[in-house]
Parts: sequence; C-alpha cells; structure tokens
Amino acid sequence: MTRRSARPGAPLAVAFLALAAVAAASTAAAVPFGPERPAPAGELLLRLQKLNVLGSVLYVAAHPDDENTAMIAAFAEGRQMRTAYLSVTRGDGGQNLIGAELGPALGLVRTHELLAARRIDGGEQMFTRAIDFGYSKTADETFRVWGREEVLRDVVRAIRTFRPDVVLARFPENGEGGHGHHTASAILAREAFRAAGDATRFPEQIEEGLSPWRPRRLFWNGWRRDGKPIEGSIPYEIGDYSPALGRSYTETAAESRSQHKSQGFGSSERRGRLANALVLLEGDAVTSDPFEGIDTTWGRVPGGTRVGRLLEEAERLFDAREPARVLPKLLEAHAALREVGADPWVEVKRRELLAVIRSASGLWLEAIAASPSATPGSAFRLNVAALVRAGAPATLARVVVPWGTGEGLPSGAELKLNEPVSGSASVPVPVDAEATQPHWLRARPARGLYAVPEPKDAIRPDGASLRVSFDVVMAGETLTYEEPVFFRRTDPVKGEEIRPFVVEPPVSVEIEEEVLVLPDHAPRVVKVTVRAAEVPKDRSGPPPLTPSIVASATGADGQAGEAPPPKVDGAVRLSVPAGWRVEPAVRPFALAPGASATFEFTLRSPETPAVATIGAEAATGGDSWSLTKRRIEYPHLPPLTYFERAEARAVHVDLARGRSRVGYVSGPGDEVPGVLRQMGYAVTLLSADDLLRGDLARFDAVVLGIRAANTRSELKDAMPRLFDWVEAGGTLVVQYNTSFEQVTDRLGPFPLKLGRDRVTDEESKVTLLAPEHPLLTTPNRIGPADFDGWVQERGLYFPATWDERYVPLLGMADPGEKESKGALLAARHGKGTYVYTGLSFFRQLPAGVPGAIRLFANLVSGGTPRG
Repeated sequence: MTRRSARPGAPLAVAFLALAAVAAASTAAAVPFGPERPAPAGELLLRLQKLNVLGSVLYVAAHPDDENTAMIAAFAEGRQMRTAYLSVTRGDGGQNLIGAELGPALGLVRTHELLAARRIDGGEQMFTRAIDFGYSKTADETFRVWGREEVLRDVVRAIRTFRPDVVLARFPENGEGGHGHHTASAILAREAFRAAGDATRFPEQIEEGLSPWRPRRLFWNGWRRDGKPIEGSIPYEIGDYSPALGRSYTETAAESRSQHKSQGFGSSERRGRLANALVLLEGDAVTSDPFEGIDTTWGRVPGGTRVGRLLEEAERLFDAREPARVLPKLLEAHAALREVGADPWVEVKRRELLAVIRSASGLWLEAIAASPSATPGSAFRLNVAALVRAGAPATLARVVVPWGTGEGLPSGAELKLNEPVSGSASVPVPVDAEATQPHWLRARPARGLYAVPEPKDAIRPDGASLRVSFDVVMAGETLTYEEPVFFRRTDPVKGEEIRPFVVEPPVSVEIEEEVLVLPDHAPRVVKVTVRAAEVPKDRSGPPPLTPSIVASATGADGQAGEAPPPKVDGAVRLSVPAGWRVEPAVRPFALAPGASATFEFTLRSPETPAVATIGAEAATGGDSWSLTKRRIEYPHLPPLTYFERAEARAVHVDLARGRSRVGYVSGPGDEVPGVLRQMGYAVTLLSADDLLRGDLARFDAVVLGIRAANTRSELKDAMPRLFDWVEAGGTLVVQYNTSFEQVTDRLGPFPLKLGRDRVTDEESKVTLLAPEHPLLTTPNRIGPADFDGWVQERGLYFPATWDERYVPLLGMADPGEKESKGALLAARHGKGTYVYTGLSFFRQLPAGVPGAIRLFANLVSGGTPRG
C-alpha cells in the first residue's frame, strides 16, 4: 500500500513558525488566492456601502457544507452585514469523493473549500478545536469525545471576538438534525449565546483582552423535513437579485456551495423568490426582521458620526466610470478613524476601508519569491512591486520584510500613474525557522480536540504566511498593507500559477508504506526515501510585473560558469521499539539539492503478534529531521503543503491466507488494495472493460471497493456477469455502498436492500451470530479479540432487508440501541460464495487493525481452507 496524504488520526509534526503577524482580528476574511485584486465597479459600490453598515451575523453549524450559503450571501452581499460561519469542526471524519486524503489531510482540504466558498459569498470563516470523529448518533456521545466545556470555550471565544448582533443556528437542539455533531452545534450556540456576556465564564479570555459580549438575538434557521411552515417563525427572503453583482443570492450560494467538491456537493443555481424561516430562540422580541431595533450605523461607535458622514459623501460621489473620484473622501475618512475611540468596529472598518481604497485607486501590490521554498539558514530572492492605476500619484514610503534589512527594496519611491515601482532583496531565513504548517496540525491531537499554539488560534481558519508590509502614502495619508509572499510561474497550458511560499526542512524523509503488515515471521523490507530540498534562488532578476519575471520562474536556475550547489550529506535510520529489530542501523546519503534516494532496511518482528510504531529520521549538519512533506493540489484550491511525522504502523499479525488471486474494483479514495498486497495477495485492479468482457476465471475472488456501486457505472451491466461467475465457483465480496444514487439496485444474487443503519461506537460489543460459519473459522478463527482496536466506527449503511438465503454473521449495536444484524451477510450461490459487508474495512485495513485484517482474509477466501 503506497502512502496517501494522511491517515485518520495520523500524528502530525510539531512543525510551524508563525512567519509574520496575522491580521489583528483572528477571524479576518478569507484572502483571495494570490495577490489581492482590485474589485470591479459593481462590487466596489457594494463594498463602499458596507463601510456604513455596522451590523454582524454569526452562523453556527457542525461541519464544512452544513452552512446555508444563500443565507450567508443574503446577509453579506444583500445587506452588507459582516457575516461569518463558525464550523465547529473541519470535517476531518468525512469521506473524500475527489482524492485519497482522509483524517487531518481531509480536514485541510475541507478548510480550504470553506475559505473558497467564503471568497464567493462574502462571508468570513471560523472554527473550533473540535475534531470530526465521524458519524455520531447523539449529542451526548459527541460531547463525551469533544469535551463539552472545551468546545463551548471556543464558541464563546468566537462570539467575544466577532461580536455578532445576531447568531443563527443551522440545526435544532432536539436531534432532528440527524447527526450528533449537528445537535451539539445547536446546543453550543445557545449555551455560548448565554455565556459570552458573562465575565465569570472563561475569565482567562477577559484577561487576554476580550470583552464580554451578548448578542441581541439567537435564531434557528428553521426547516422541516415535511416542508410545512414552522409556527412562530418569521420569513426571511434569500432569493433577492443584486443588480450590482448581476446575480441573485441563491445563484451566489450555488457557486459557493459547489466548492465543497470533496463531499460531492455541487449545486445548481436557483432563481426567484425563496424565503427561509427564522425561529427566535433567545434575546429581544422580534416581529419581522432579525435586526429590528439594532443600530447598524456609525452612531453605535462613540465619536464615529463624522466617519459615517464622510463615507456617505463618498458613496454619493461614486461613479462607476471613474471610481477614483471617491478617493479624497475615503482618505479623509481614513484619517478620521484615528480620532475615534478604541471600539472593535474601528479596526474592522479600517481593514475594509483599505480594501476599498485599493480598488478605487487600482492599487496593485505584490511580494513574489524567486523560488517556491527555502530552508532554515538559507536566503531567497524576494521581488516586490507597487502600482497605482487610477486617481492621483502616490508614494511607496517603505517596504518592510520580517527577516533581514530588506536592502534593495524601494523606499520613498514616487508611484506615477500606471508606472510600476519594483525592487529586489535577499531575505535570510533564520536557522531556527520551522517548517510551514497549519497551526492546528503542529502538535499531536487528543481524541476529540486539536492542540493549538495559542488560545486565540482555536478559532482561526488558516492563512499564517510570510508577509511583507507596504506603506503607501496618498494625499499625505499613510496606508499600510500586509501582503503574503507567493511564488509565481507560468505553465504553458494553464498560464500563470500562484502558490504559497513555503519554509521546509533541508531534508524530508518518508516511509514508503504507512502500514506495514507482517503476516508471518519472515523479515520485511522497508523502503525509506530521503529527499533534499531545492536550493532557493538568491540572485537579482528582471523587475516584477513584466512578462520576463513570470517566464523566468520556469527557466533554468543556473548561470554560465556557476559552481553546482553542495550536496546534502547525512545518514538515515529507522527507530523501532524493544522486541523489534532493524538492519542496518543507518544508511548514509549524499544528495544534490532537489534529488532523492530510496534506501532499504530489513525489519524483523517479535515471535508473537505485535503492533508497533516505527519512525524514520535523517541526520544532517548536526540536526535531525523526521518530517514527511505532503502536497495537496486540486483545481479549486490553492496548492497546500503540510508536514507529518515520518512514521509507520507495523503489524505482525497471526494470519492464514486462503486463495491468492484477487480482482479489485476500486472505489473513490480506496486504500484497501495496497493492504491486500501486503497480506500476500496478487491484486489486479479491474477496469470497466475487465468487468464487462475480461476473463474473470483467472481470479479466486473479486472485491468491490467502497461505494463502487455508487460510482462505477459499468457495474449496472457487470453485476449479472459477476453473479454468474460466483455461481461457477468464484467469491465476490461487496464492501459498503450508500443507499442513494446507486448505479444498480441489484447488489447481490438474491434480493437485498440497503438502509441507513450504522454503528458509530468503534468499541461496541460484537456478537458472532454463526460462530462456526466457514467465513468466521477459515482460514482464521475469528473471536471477540478480533474486534478490539477498531477505529472511528464499526460500519455503516447496513442492509435493512435481505433474502432468507443470506446468513447474517455478526450482531452489533450502539449503546442503548437494538442490535443490528446486517453488518456482514453471506450466501452460497451455486458453487461460489457471495459476501456483502458494511463493516468499515476501508478505515480498518489502512489503519492496520489486526482483527480486521484477519477477518477480511476470511472473506476473500470464501471460507475455503488455506491454499
């Protein structure tokens, strides 16, 4: 099994340096990927109007994709309210329809899908430390895993930081939301609504500088499964049309929601009226509008009246043909903000005002590294540029970099209209700089909560990056902009590509397999790859903003007569616990920058079954590194880089194997084939042509991967052929499918209908209903101990009804529920064996769960003796 980006519960490296200060507010709006672009005139008008709207809405739910994007767009775009979505988790426990990332890596994908959605619908994004541990049936179970008080602490922090006037909960508190996380998010919304205004609750937040804050109202964004009106609710229109944007808020919502691609939530646009129900749960009485009686003008800020008046004048002056006409009033308002007291709204509106000035003046600022990455102790070339394209000339007073002096960067340079000013500097990376890492993945998590560096980081989405400060002077007013550092290149097909600049270790190390299965006492070869980082460019180049600098990013690094960079020398080793042995102790390496080499070690297990964590470490230059570099790239997201510990789980399992030739029909993100190969099976991945016309007789068993009957359209025609093959003596194992969007409803040779039963408690008792059935005895006798150590869940989408010719083999239930017998069904069909299982082997096998490995070997064997 080759490595994927991450595995569920994988410990991640303590590896991050806050490369520069993030925006003062920990909930800053998602920055568009790449250098920020000025807004077009229609959108600029909305942003200008928003400067005079001082109202805020916080939407609360459990996961990415739970949010009502139309409601967010209606408030953010329609009423120009400051609007944020608090997702209690990052969606780490979900599944992935577009790739192999699971666990923390999937949480990283879904975090950035949410940030992409917010860039479209105008909202901001927050989280808590809670981990999505998979489906939960009750809020009580959810709180047992998360820790109710700790997650409440984070939700209270979000309210005290964001200071919403109105809070909207997506789900009801009575469990009708279906998922325990959903119900828990609604309960937390009400409890935090009450607690955030009480200075005696979580007083450490008050000591940090936050103030108690009680929102005016808490609503449930109500819905009913039967579609009937909700008594006592007020209607809220979310389908209005925006002439400035040329679309309705429901059209915006469809584009926003379609960013949740890993979950298959592509959405069609909707046009026309659409009212949602708002049910008041707490706070001031309301008759028709959630903001009744709430002052959303500058009148709520002491000393803010003059600022509001200046901004009103700017709006009256706005001309879409010449947006720069409003700049004098905007600059006057910027100066007036300094005279206003220390109200949180002042900093919020200062950031918004800077963005409006950027758009009205056509201001372009960029900080582009000449290399995509750098290592501690090295230096990289930074190219900066500034350009004003409308209004009056300005001055680039200074450019400040977080490391080094910035010698060579422009200072006091005149910005003539549409004439770029640029400069270049060598930026030294401190020797103690750590690898770029999302803040919530720096330390090993607890079972239900991520660990974060600082309490304020608990609600922050992401976005910490190396930043450069530009001081631009317009009409005597100094405007400070913080710009992330990016790397830019030109792809011959895609055109310009922008990616975040990364600090990485000088070497990274990777164990080829994340789970090492040792099914017998024979030694196992373990392959470890060491990669040397690229040497960053540190030479002057053409000025930014010209075609040559973009093209040069794809050209050769070297110059005529340059000596090659020195090699990275060191040694790599494997660490194993007592009872395990590895040979040799170390392997030396000498790698050119950017090169890699793979080394083999021999691993020997104890005589008896055992499970161990082994680690890889590369030592060079007096330091040691045990990090594996991971990259995630999808078209709808920025390129993502993170690091995890170079570790693998070694499993010496008492395993007998029956038949050995397996044809496998992969499902989305399916990691099972790799584990089967480690177990000793000869695995062939089957194409559509193989299934429809290939020679199935060459296989002892065929296995359908997870959700294959939801995603592999050829199975509609191939299933009858597979049943004929089973009747002739084959073994067919079908893993779980969902009960909706099946390509065929004929999943077995006899009638079988999927339901929604699942067992979410991975420690729930399992009863052997037919303990002497061949699939539970041959070639491995399965007992209660084989269900120890399972991860996240037992199984899901068990069959609800089945023909009497199927034999149920296992019984299980979550606490307090009736036993389900549909987790594992078997039937003889002619000379062969058919198996349907909703057990989550797709989680258990990649996690190296010994009992799951043994049971799956039995299923593949079809209950025949060891071959």
